Amino acid sequence: MIRFTRHAEEAMAVREIAYDWIDAAISAPDKVEPDPRDPVCTRSYKSIAVLNGRVLRVVHRPDGDDILVITVHLDRRAQR
Repeated sequence: MIRFTRHAEEAMAVREIAYDWIDAAISAPDKVEPDPRDPVCTRSYKSIAVLNGRVLRVVHRPDGDDILVITVHLDRRAQR
């Protein structure tokens, strides 16, 4: 199950990021890397077709049997 921090929920609302995009980034990412700020966290990247290929970055970590999403945003620096 994917759960969200309050920050992630607010970011989704403000940035108009759909849950389905986050799910796709976590379950079938285009790229994955460790978060340099927190080795427990992972950065998952996914190109979003309906946004003309802009890249979504999802920072998440395991939380028991769940995945906790810390933050999400459209990454201007990520390579497509």
